[in-house]
Amino acid sequence: MKTFNKIIIFFFLTFGVNKLAFSNENINIGLIVPLSGEFKEIGKTIVNTTRLAINSIDDERIKILPRDSKSSAEETLRVASDLYKNNNVKIIIGPIFNSSTKYLNDLPEVTFISFTNKLINNKSNIISAGVNSVSQVEAIIKFQKIKNLERTFFLIPNNEYKLEIENAISVTKIKLKDKFIYDSDPTKLTAQIEKVTRYPQRKQNLIDEIEKLEISNDPKKDIRIEKLKKRDTLGGINFDSVIIADFDENLKSVATSLLYTDVSSRRVSYISLNQWFDKSILEETSLQPIFFPSVNKNNYEKYIKEYKKYFNDTPNQISFLSYDILGLVYYLLLQNDFVVENEMFNEKNKFRGKTGVFKINKNNITHELSFYSVENKKFKKIF
Repeated sequence: MKTFNKIIIFFFLTFGVNKLAFSNENINIGLIVPLSGEFKEIGKTIVNTTRLAINSIDDERIKILPRDSKSSAEETLRVASDLYKNNNVKIIIGPIFNSSTKYLNDLPEVTFISFTNKLINNKSNIISAGVNSVSQVEAIIKFQKIKNLERTFFLIPNNEYKLEIENAISVTKIKLKDKFIYDSDPTKLTAQIEKVTRYPQRKQNLIDEIEKLEISNDPKKDIRIEKLKKRDTLGGINFDSVIIADFDENLKSVATSLLYTDVSSRRVSYISLNQWFDKSILEETSLQPIFFPSVNKNNYEKYIKEYKKYFNDTPNQISFLSYDILGLVYYLLLQNDFVVENEMFNEKNKFRGKTGVFKINKNNITHELSFYSVENKKFKKIF
């Protein structure tokens, strides 16, 4: 347990496991997710995935007790208190959203393993199991070294996730050329990207060069002017890569603005955050290649296939984490002879789960992510 570099593989998630503990004591584990309201489908896929993980573990001592959070901080506290008082639950998987953890420090005896990827201002009894910004930036740093990228520009949207990104930049000490906070409003975005890329200056450079040639005595000036007129700008770019901390249509909008300012993915490396293998990116050929950190793609696709087999439905991305969360809890319980203690989650350990390798230390989880590119309408693994 105390050897940080030792990787523990969760064989029980794939192959089953011999019972390592000798205690016959049953352990009730709470599962608090939205089972009604707007986000009930997310909760449903998490419950179903937990059922798959329980079947793989095949240990009757583990009992999962699902409860409806109703995506409410007050309701989350109420059902968690009920689980603790009436069922002796000291470990709860969930809630999903960071906003639902607001009052959970009222139950210091209970450890919550939340699906959130937010790390800032978490309560002391909350463990964030989501793919957080620190994990993603650490993977980007590794990619920087592989590609010898030394002048990276970090574009950060001015939204609720901004502080998480800035915290990750500080914690990881990633080497940057600069960073820029942008407004996602499409009416403002292009002008902001023009500023970052020095587009007006490079555009003026082109105009000046053409005018200079037109009054020159250069015998080949007509040929040179014709070539210049086919260009949009003139002059170098003062960065070799750009990290776009955005998703979905916002990511595409930022990348499109970069293209408009004559900064294509062929000139600089486009890097984004975890895209969960969004297939719509495959069709955006003008933005390719684009690079991003993510979970283990093969395992993720196997999980989707298994889920569809049993439930005839496509699972939500967040639910994929359920396998490893339950696997982590079960392994630590085995090591602790099924005695539940807060310190179980405090020691340094490194594990290999379905999402990939992840570490737990002082109630914090970070993932060692893989890295992928989107090129020629295909996902390609870098490392």
